[in-house]
Amino acid sequence: MMAIILAGGKGSRLKPFSVSIPKPLMPLGDVPIVEIVIRQLKAAGVERIVLSLGHMAYFFAAFIERWRRLGVTIETCHEDAPMGTAGSIRLVPDLDETFLVMNGDLLTTLDYAELFAAHRRAGAWGTIAVSRRELRVDFGVVRSTVEGLLDAYEEKPVISYDVSMGINVFSRRCVDFIPPGRAMDIPDLMRALKDAGHPVHCHQTTCYWQDIGRFDDFQQASADFLEDPGRFLPPAPAP
Repeated sequence: MMAIILAGGKGSRLKPFSVSIPKPLMPLGDVPIVEIVIRQLKAAGVERIVLSLGHMAYFFAAFIERWRRLGVTIETCHEDAPMGTAGSIRLVPDLDETFLVMNGDLLTTLDYAELFAAHRRAGAWGTIAVSRRELRVDFGVVRSTVEGLLDAYEEKPVISYDVSMGINVFSRRCVDFIPPGRAMDIPDLMRALKDAGHPVHCHQTTCYWQDIGRFDDFQQASADFLEDPGRFLPPAPAP
């Protein structure tokens, strides 16, 4: 199995910390976030990992040889200009028939092997790992008719919705929908596949997932990781 880890963003929402270090290299405990991801992918059977780099790419050089000692092939591709989360896929040579594309700055217990299997079972061109979130509204929500009459009144409702986890599986044929030399993001690619009549599967999961976009998110991920590192981190191979 093959995975592309997107690690080239500027991490603007995590400033000022991301000014001096790429967000995927920020540590949870003493382990860089992206190393946790790499070790999880290795444990799930991924044999080839491509790091898509851009902003402060030189920081990763000190870690790559260490990650290769985990027993997985680590390659890199570099964006000369921002290509978007999907546009960078075109920079990767020799794509597998099925491959994973994910953000390198998240903490999760997702079963990656099952995600690949679900993609294949669905016969999908693209698969989105989704997590259920709840939004608690602190007000009474009023709905009225066009005549201004009360239709419904719900006090402090909880709204449930699914969000993308930033983890996706694609079939190689999706590359034809990525314009060469132009930026494109994964939501646009998923919509293009759907509009063309190709199945896009939404993989529902109840696993732990924490996006690390803002400082509060980073603090929460750090606390959860330090409480039980073994929940997230497969054992390292013997030297």
